Amino acid sequence: MALMVPPVKLKWLEHLNGSWITDDSESISTREGVSVLYSKLLTNKEVVLLPQQVLCLKGPQLPDFERESLSSDEQEHYLDALLSSQMALAKMVCSDSPFASALRKRLLVLQRIFYALSNKYHDKGKVKQQQHSPENNSGSSDLHSVSERPRSSTDALIEMGVRTGLSLLFALLRQSWMMPPPGPGGLNLCNDVIHTAMDVVSSLPPLSLANESKIPPMGLDCLTQVTTFLKGVTMPNSGADVLGRRLASELLLGLAAQRGSLRYLLEWVEMALVASTVVSTMEKDKMKVCLLNQEGLIGYDCFMNILMQMRRSLGSSADRSQWREPTRTSDGLGSLYEAALCLFEEVCRMASDYSRTCASPDSLQTGEAPMVSETCEVYVWGSNSSHQLVEGTQEKILQPKMAPSFADAQTIEAGQYCTFVISSDGSVRACGKGSYGRLGLGDSNNQSTLKKLTFEPHRAIKKVTSSKGSDGHTLAFTTEGEVFSWGDGDYGKLGHGNSSTQKYPKLIQGPLQGKVGLDHHKTGFQQCHGIIMCDFIKQVCFSVLH
Repeated sequence: MALMVPPVKLKWLEHLNGSWITDDSESISTREGVSVLYSKLLTNKEVVLLPQQVLCLKGPQLPDFERESLSSDEQEHYLDALLSSQMALAKMVCSDSPFASALRKRLLVLQRIFYALSNKYHDKGKVKQQQHSPENNSGSSDLHSVSERPRSSTDALIEMGVRTGLSLLFALLRQSWMMPPPGPGGLNLCNDVIHTAMDVVSSLPPLSLANESKIPPMGLDCLTQVTTFLKGVTMPNSGADVLGRRLASELLLGLAAQRGSLRYLLEWVEMALVASTVVSTMEKDKMKVCLLNQEGLIGYDCFMNILMQMRRSLGSSADRSQWREPTRTSDGLGSLYEAALCLFEEVCRMASDYSRTCASPDSLQTGEAPMVSETCEVYVWGSNSSHQLVEGTQEKILQPKMAPSFADAQTIEAGQYCTFVISSDGSVRACGKGSYGRLGLGDSNNQSTLKKLTFEPHRAIKKVTSSKGSDGHTLAFTTEGEVFSWGDGDYGKLGHGNSSTQKYPKLIQGPLQGKVGLDHHKTGFQQCHGIIMCDFIKQVCFSVLH
């Protein structure tokens, strides 16, 4: 059998490029020629051999079939796991066949020749070789290279054109506002430019400018220039007419909403408050009162469209009657000052909802707000062989699917073919496989719907953790620091001084009485199912491997 190619590290040497270009490349078509060229790579230490990976022969963990009878769906699940393990082992062995070994050698030699040619004849696209272990789990080589494109003269000309074009546009707009041309259409032309920009921004999908990593640097620079210009236009002493200042503030708000960052929303609030302050100062001059009846205003519909979009995305459950809205005038306008307060209040409400999603379970006390908003959405996927996903059938769910049954959940714990849900009032519900009393419902029956557990004495639960890979037992931690346990009691794992099965939640006494804390060791891991909870700002993933 041919010698297998172990994992390698690539280290191309620039001074050897010439020798690779002059070599007879036709010899690579034969196995002997490839072997000679590959030996050259090893001799020059451009290919460094790495230690061979240990072959993993551990298969999937299987249950004790002698102790517990499994359903046909569970048996099928374990059979699929065995077949997948065998398939992975077969791929690993085939990847080390003589043919695969010769093919990897040929690829390495071809890559070295390509590197030499590209460095000599294609200076604009020089290849920078990734020097890392090219072996993955299947034993195949990841032979990737990264091409860096240097800044060209064309890019510089484009950037110069964009920068000068913006500067020229801003200068023309300022000049037209300060010295409007004769005729009724002088100022309208300036305002039409801003209005056109507003139409473009409003036609974009929400948060189109939120991912700044996908925007080129020149685009970000243009956004900064436009934002700076518009901020200056919104001031009453900028020289722009009333309509131009109003359109500038609306365009700024649209850009801030599209960028979706707290920074830009707060910058707009600051701009609106500053503009309103300047208007209030100017109102002291009685000679200018006639010119100020339209100052410090914003289009009511434009502002409310953005505000309602934020509220719909947030899914806030607050009383709508308490939401602040600017007063609408007969001309369809609203106070810029009131709009700033409304937007700031909405940002505070969003931050309040987000802070609840970030709260640690250990920081929650009885009567406090739940960890997630009441309108959270829960998605489930994976095995449903014991109705642990509450989806009616026992078919596998191959893609995340919204599960209304979990919509009011505060915390979700996925156990061995079972699921536990903690509600905002501290109550616990369970569903799924019930053998050994693992659900804590008083029997060993499977539950296809969520059913509430009874705790004696009554306690509010803030954390539940369930074993994976064993016959099933669960611990519940109360807000008062007590611990309940139930399920399989082998080896005294429940802490009740015996090895009996406990089908109802039972308070652990003895040395733990009066202690505050929870240490639950989870043994064994098998992939079963996953659950995800999400709201507007945060997605919390409970990806369960047990």
